[in-house]
Amino acid sequence: MTLPKFLLGDNTDFQDAIFVIHTEFPRFVIDLTTDEIEWLEELDASEKDELEMETVNLIEQASAFYDREVARYED
Repeated sequence: MTLPKFLLGDNTDFQDAIFVIHTEFPRFVIDLTTDEIEWLEELDASEKDELEMETVNLIEQASAFYDREVARYED
């Protein structure tokens, strides 16, 4: 099965949260309302340093994905 790069996540226990799941390395879940990221990978120190630079880009991509999906629902 081929997964899309991003998925929307919803949970009624977290009614104000907007979750986007990144399915490629490094896998993570982000709550776009708080920009909190939960990494789903075990990362060593060297990977964490590298990912810090990429995190801003990944957040922007996740936000753009969410905006695109919401716009499609509104159409």
